[in-house]
Amino acid sequence: MTTTAASHPDQPIKLYRMNISGHAHRVELFLSLLGLPFELINIDLTTGTHKKPEFLALNPFGQLPVIQDGDITLADSNAILVYLATRYAAPSASWLPKDALGAAHVQRWLSVAAGLLAFGPAAARVIQLFKRPDNPEVPIARAHALFSVMEQQLGQSMFLVGNAPTLADIANYSYIARAPEGNVSLVAYPNLRAWLARIEALPGFVPMVSSPVGLAA
Repeated sequence: MTTTAASHPDQPIKLYRMNISGHAHRVELFLSLLGLPFELINIDLTTGTHKKPEFLALNPFGQLPVIQDGDITLADSNAILVYLATRYAAPSASWLPKDALGAAHVQRWLSVAAGLLAFGPAAARVIQLFKRPDNPEVPIARAHALFSVMEQQLGQSMFLVGNAPTLADIANYSYIARAPEGNVSLVAYPNLRAWLARIEALPGFVPMVSSPVGLAA
């Protein structure tokens, strides 16, 4: 596996993000792993910047992250990962398998990242970060159900799809690494914790910002 990009953009890729967003971090992480030049543009969701006309011109849904790569503007973190892997990753890289079954397995985990992960550990973390009055028990239970499945999978392979890192790992890493901030303990999941460490050992890895809330307080 190599993280050397097959080509580089003519100018740094602009990444519109909020630093506490796991959706944005997965894009920042992948840009760094590919060795691509990029510029971070911070958007403060608490001030409503993402709902102003200038930002809605980039993403009509008013959501982060968004990238600008030359004349291309693209939103949705998982879509961005697929774009970057297809356009810039070296042909020999493992990020997006070219065989039908491998590609399907990666897509399955991208769906997990957009569903079970988002409504499990990510949602539990949001409750703690923003002190929302929502009941945290449901997302915490979802998180543990997800982690139990991942623990079993990672007992069979080093990464979520085989023994080399793929977009499946990048899409799911950030919110799992910060799950304790949502009062979701990782203690009972040694395979999952070993997987986090393997991702953190990849050349070019950049950590997600940590917040002193929940079990991380």
